[in-house]
Amino acid sequence: MGLRQLVIDAWSWLNYKPVMADAGRPGSRAFPELAKTWVPPQELRRLAAYKVLAAYDNNQAGQLAAVGGDESALERRELGDAANLVDTALGYLLGSEQKVAVEGAEHADEETPTPGAAEAAAVQDRLRKWADKELLTFRVQQAERAAVLLGDSVMVLAWNPQKQRPTLRVYDPGFFFPQWGDEDEDFPSCVHLAWELPADDDAGLKARVRRVTYELGPIFEDEPNGDVGAAAGGRQYPWEPGRASNVTCYLTDAEWLLEDLKSGQTLDRLPMDKARFRVRSDGTELNRLDLVIDFVPVVHIANTIPDGGEQWGRSILARVLQALDELAATDSDSSAASATTGTPIIGLAGARLPVDRATGKPQELQVKAGAVWQLGETGRMDALDTSAQLAELRARVDHLLERIATNSRVTAAGLGTLEATEVPSGYALKLALGPLDALIGMMRLAREHKYRLLFKMVQRLYQAGRAEGWAAGETLSARLAWAPHTPTDRSAVLEEVVKAYGSGVLSLETAVAMLLEAGYPIKDASQEVERIRAKAEQGAAVRMAEAAARRGEPAEGDEEASPDFKAEKGGERVPEAHKPPR
Repeated sequence: MGLRQLVIDAWSWLNYKPVMADAGRPGSRAFPELAKTWVPPQELRRLAAYKVLAAYDNNQAGQLAAVGGDESALERRELGDAANLVDTALGYLLGSEQKVAVEGAEHADEETPTPGAAEAAAVQDRLRKWADKELLTFRVQQAERAAVLLGDSVMVLAWNPQKQRPTLRVYDPGFFFPQWGDEDEDFPSCVHLAWELPADDDAGLKARVRRVTYELGPIFEDEPNGDVGAAAGGRQYPWEPGRASNVTCYLTDAEWLLEDLKSGQTLDRLPMDKARFRVRSDGTELNRLDLVIDFVPVVHIANTIPDGGEQWGRSILARVLQALDELAATDSDSSAASATTGTPIIGLAGARLPVDRATGKPQELQVKAGAVWQLGETGRMDALDTSAQLAELRARVDHLLERIATNSRVTAAGLGTLEATEVPSGYALKLALGPLDALIGMMRLAREHKYRLLFKMVQRLYQAGRAEGWAAGETLSARLAWAPHTPTDRSAVLEEVVKAYGSGVLSLETAVAMLLEAGYPIKDASQEVERIRAKAEQGAAVRMAEAAARRGEPAEGDEEASPDFKAEKGGERVPEAHKPPR
């Protein structure tokens, strides 16, 4: 099946796949769930691309090819190369740890802290406590693996009145359907999260589709969950004191039976008269519920920096998918060649074959250890030697792995396939890791703004929920700090820090921060600075005491040891010069 029409878009690298050949209904044969009437037609290629990438991650690319018409693909060997590439890139992206960092918090412990440093440190401490409670590291791992594999990921925040904190959840990007009202908008004003719920005969439930909608809109006086009179004077949000706003975010959570949906009633056109709205634990119906915030609490993370006019990211597998197909085919051929090399095909001439007494027919010979065949005077045995072909196939596997490492920019050194003897020096290894450094830098840059946006939303949800300790005021800038993605020469960094700090070029705070980035076991930079300064003060006091002792002078706080002080009755000690005359 060839390509029916040429399509150039964010998923053009999948056009060679038969399941993507039909631009109008891609994957309709392989993925029948995409043929549902509620799925928007413009989203089909994206959803089909996610399905294809998930198949590669689960070693099911051969099954996918078989659905497209290549029945021989069922015998294809897939040994987890796609998943290994994804996990390797994910490991380098995340580094050893991630921390929440608020700008200015690092100056709070200085002798002369900058204005606002104490407030920044307090916000940073509260955000880190929130991150621990919400398992932020775990959530980031979930979201980032989906982003690296599929190109996109979605994180959703919601205020929890019982826990008195924002909750964070990660959604499959296939559930994410943003609605753009204006091409100049930085963020969509309406977002749908939708998925299909299968029928449950035991519970008496029919197949249905669930849609969760976040939508920005004006505040009206007659809104069932709105503030009375808010439309007249506007609403003042705690993060923008003194400024009135007439915009809020509405939440709608509803379900529709699939049998009630007609042709043309796609996700953004579902009939509201057929909707069955969900109810919150406190009995509130989730029908245009006013969340009392002026933003959509949904963060879309793209794996790469999108092209102009695009918003979707690209998978780490995108440019090497055909190479992965070649690798799986070569592995299959190599396996077949291994079978004929270990158990070769043998041709016999002039052999006396044993006869089956029951049938009187010659028995089939088997190649096994200890087998003895009787040959006549002109008998001959020839074995088919496929070892040369097997060696060639193995060399081709190595070539394909090197090609995949190069074109994905993870590099052979990053994948661990580079021999140690091939690296003459640390500088050569650094050059070999250059493309990986650029790749991780680009991936982290694509996420920098999104995580800043996430922490801004967390702070504002705390303020909107009137949580203890979160006063009204401007939202501080916070980011997700990543650990180094490659090993660091710690001894070289330590030598550099000692020289720079000793000569006064670096401050103590910067020196400790450099050691922290180099991988030294420092839990908290500010506490480490305090410990270093306290130890330095103790050392200075000891040296002063020793110097005073050598000069025969009393050390500070040690007046009792001075000969100029004599004991008087009552236990009080007074200087010898002030002793009354006898």
